Amino acid sequence: ETGASFKLTVLNPKGSIWTLVAGGGASVMYADAICGLGFAQELGNYGEYSGAPSTDLTMRYADALFRVMLKEKIATPKVLLIGGAVANFTSVAGTFKGIVKALSGHVDQLLAQNVHIYVRRGGPGYELGLAMMKRFARDTGVPVDVNGPEVNMVSIVHKALKECFPNRISDSHTADTFTVPDVSGAATPATTAPTVPLFHPETTSLVFALRPAVIQRMLDFDFACQRPTPSVAAIVDPMTGSTSQKFFFGEREIILKVFATVAEALLHRPNASVLVNLASSRSVYDSVTEAIKSSQIKVVAIFAEGVPERQARLLALEAQQRGVVLIGPATVGGIHPGSFRIGNSSGTNENILECRLYRPGSVAFVTRSGGLSNEMSYLLSRITNGVYEGIAIGGDRYPGTAFLEHLLRFQDDHAVKMLVLVGEVGGTAEYAVCEALKSKRITKPLIALCTGMAAELLGRPGMKFGHAGSSASAARELATAKNNALREAGALVPRDFEEFERMIKATYEALEKVGAVPPALFDVNDPKPLIPMDLEEAKQKGLVRVPTHFISTISDDRQPELQYHTRPISQVVNEENSIGTVVGLLWFKKTLPPYMTKFIEKVIVIVADHGPAVAGAHNTIVTARAGKDLISSLASGLLTIGDRFGGAINEAAVNFYEASISGLTPDGFVAKMKREGKYIAGIGHRVKSLRNPDMRVKLLVEFAKANFTSTVTLDFALEVEKVTTQKKENLILNVDGAIAACMVDLLCHSGVFEKDEGKKYIEIGCLNGLFVLGRTIGLLGHAIDQKRLDANLYRHETSDILYDFGL
Repeated sequence: ETGASFKLTVLNPKGSIWTLVAGGGASVMYADAICGLGFAQELGNYGEYSGAPSTDLTMRYADALFRVMLKEKIATPKVLLIGGAVANFTSVAGTFKGIVKALSGHVDQLLAQNVHIYVRRGGPGYELGLAMMKRFARDTGVPVDVNGPEVNMVSIVHKALKECFPNRISDSHTADTFTVPDVSGAATPATTAPTVPLFHPETTSLVFALRPAVIQRMLDFDFACQRPTPSVAAIVDPMTGSTSQKFFFGEREIILKVFATVAEALLHRPNASVLVNLASSRSVYDSVTEAIKSSQIKVVAIFAEGVPERQARLLALEAQQRGVVLIGPATVGGIHPGSFRIGNSSGTNENILECRLYRPGSVAFVTRSGGLSNEMSYLLSRITNGVYEGIAIGGDRYPGTAFLEHLLRFQDDHAVKMLVLVGEVGGTAEYAVCEALKSKRITKPLIALCTGMAAELLGRPGMKFGHAGSSASAARELATAKNNALREAGALVPRDFEEFERMIKATYEALEKVGAVPPALFDVNDPKPLIPMDLEEAKQKGLVRVPTHFISTISDDRQPELQYHTRPISQVVNEENSIGTVVGLLWFKKTLPPYMTKFIEKVIVIVADHGPAVAGAHNTIVTARAGKDLISSLASGLLTIGDRFGGAINEAAVNFYEASISGLTPDGFVAKMKREGKYIAGIGHRVKSLRNPDMRVKLLVEFAKANFTSTVTLDFALEVEKVTTQKKENLILNVDGAIAACMVDLLCHSGVFEKDEGKKYIEIGCLNGLFVLGRTIGLLGHAIDQKRLDANLYRHETSDILYDFGL
């Protein structure tokens, strides 16, 4: 039901440092920073949450973490780091609402155990999320240091440890350990022919799997980049088949064709060169194989995680042999600012605009982590002229392309002036980059960092982090070993992510100083392009007010658990409430007393059926025998309900109520109805009489007399019966009248309902609903009975029809 993921490993129950981090890549960065500052033994946990979890799920995860964190009391302060990269789609406001709710349940312990909280987060709704944290600190007195994306992602680690453990942190930890490389030759014009970028403003794609939100974001990016035509040429969806779907291109609606197969889409869209595969891991292999084997597709991106490793290796081999660039599995895609966006890469439209990804910069990067790719886009937009291209190769063990293939593309692209690599523990792909550096195949400045050094510092070299491929099975796969190799090969390798940022900034400034990078491609004061916002998104952000079309006061399906009026469905079921209770909640918005629910149930039982000969049952039977479905048969019977059949309850209730409160005597009421030429609803029966009483009426009257707090209306109706049966013995109080009188007493004389409230229910005609509710059971029974009997089509006998054209 949810794509959310939660991981929690307790490392030291008595630890003084605890983390609540969003994103697999970011969680490793935080662990590295903590362990790199010498606090590996004090780290209480490793964990992460990702996949856009709901507020409730985040609250439960956070609460579980806090219970572990606060279980053991220690002599020193405790630090809680609530952090993460700039989010792609996870609502920071939503998740922080859950975190604050969980924190609020432990305030006394947080204060008693001297817990200091440090926060850093960016992404959708982060301003509101940070404001929640500040409000929590102000209201509770718990110390909370709140930071947004303007600070380095892991800067709160150094800040927290220096403030809480000042004797163990020195200024040397923030001193740079690198020398800016000599980039004087970088300004020399290239002598080689320029390469054609993998993506350009005319690149078009096929999207496999109809995922409207993802496709719309690709189109929104196109609009922000001022592409003349959409980057999505068509959609392939075997489940949907050949059809069309509407999307927006800016404020204008467009139609994209949906094809049932890749082959059909390729035939009709010969210019499409990219396949963006959003299918599940179960169906990726066949569709990707078909695309790779075509001569048309040049790039394939696989988003699914958990593609079987054998299939992943076969796909990578096939792609390599045919010269196809395969990105993924388990990728968030990639982005070439100003030209093309693969799927959801770089997150929401807000992120696209904030990072100015609608125009290219001069720095190209490649990562494994999708979350860190968004952080890199944000970081590079702050300290350089921006991103030229960014690729997340995917977190599975066998990605279709390795770091080197993309770095070589960047090396050969004259528009790229600087390279950035974010690797991680596990695998050996970084060593191929080392060889390219040593052989001078890569000559542009390369800043590289392999995360996961915490595994060694924790004494757990084989520790598995967030991604399937992020664990070392040999010494060469350890992060430290790969960082050392990259450093020795000539890459700039920082000790942590804070230094990583400073290193990128210093190298870029050096390139800028020698004229190797072009002047700023934009003015920071230039207005950003406007991407029209969907109404629902604008509503969520509080930018527009839209009147609702409906009002509901009886149930709520928005919460994790359905509610009937104000009661959760589990409570309604577990307390063994009856159907009468449900009627009370959904019809009258009340938890009715037991005698009322029992009476309602008796009514439902009594009116459920009255044999096959009555109008409603007859119609249902005829319709069922005509071969119509169960619902149609039921509807034909229900549509006969009216003043002449089953619909007299409400009219009788109105008559008895008005007469009883007007001061009319039973004789006066009967005389009044006669003067007005009206039948008395609820009085009279074709078969039953004083000598042949209706047992149903007898049962209702006996129950009311024994259990109701007042039977004033029922008593009035019984007195009316005495008057009418003097004229004719079958003018008895019938079942409709008995139900009507009793319900008036419940609604208007029991004290459970307000005076006008009960009257309102009578006026709107809800009492006939009791007959409809009960008789539905019987009508369905008749329809089922005829289906079970396999009864043939009914035709009425002509001998039973009087034909007369003279009338």
